[in-house]
Amino acid sequence: MGKFYDSIPSNFFKWIEAQQVFWVASAPLSADGHVNVSPKGLRGTLHIANANQVWYQDNTGSGSETAAHMKEPGNARITLMFSAFEGTPRILRLFGHGHVHEFGTPEYDLYIPVGTRRPGSRSVVVVDIHKVGQSCGFGVPLFNFVAQRTNLPDHAAKLEDRDCEFEEANRIGNALGDGKSDSDSPYPICDKGLKAFWVKENMKSIDGLPSLTFAPISGVAPIHAPPEKRVEPAPTQASLPEVGSESAESVLGSSLDREEVIRLVFTFSMGLAVAAVYVQLAGAAGCSL
Repeated sequence: MGKFYDSIPSNFFKWIEAQQVFWVASAPLSADGHVNVSPKGLRGTLHIANANQVWYQDNTGSGSETAAHMKEPGNARITLMFSAFEGTPRILRLFGHGHVHEFGTPEYDLYIPVGTRRPGSRSVVVVDIHKVGQSCGFGVPLFNFVAQRTNLPDHAAKLEDRDCEFEEANRIGNALGDGKSDSDSPYPICDKGLKAFWVKENMKSIDGLPSLTFAPISGVAPIHAPPEKRVEPAPTQASLPEVGSESAESVLGSSLDREEVIRLVFTFSMGLAVAAVYVQLAGAAGCSL
């Protein structure tokens, strides 16, 4: 039986913050617009401000649907969903309205102080919650968490470094009267940086709604904290390679090689011990003759 609340029960706070992934759903007001559902990983990007407000650091992707729907006049509807993949089954939905603070704005800096920004972060999405729904989640399978992927922050860090290098060179060029842009944009951005990707992929939704409008052309350098290193947990039975695969054969082969060496060393040692005893017995017998 499902339950509904006017705010997030306090006993759910730690459970929400411990989740490795959650989903965000939104849609345009148009009846023929596309409903969007996006998974959000990278633990530590979601924060609970209070029982009726959460916010998360939105990372760069191949599209920018959520921001477009939050900015559409009269819209801003959004739902966040969490699922338990271990322990007590549970599905939790946070229904609300959101607003977006893009990278480079003072509001963004209030949530993400300089030095704490993750590579690839393009905005902050703040959600004011008016209803919380809890359901059983009996149909959700059990999963073993392996690790967060580092592809996004690692690649974004490289693109942002190019942006920073270009903007620094352009700043020096402006001081010398030789500043220029590296693209068709009237704003000085690096063609091979993250901002150029935002211009190409994140300024409109697939329905043509405006999405990122300030971050791509802001004069703020995308300085980020060092990307977090991937920490591999101990392998579980589910994550072990299948028998017969190349990796399994190599692992098992190494194990068998070690066991074979130990067996040979033990056999050789026993042989030496037996030989020594035999020599001693033979010598004693010779002296008695």
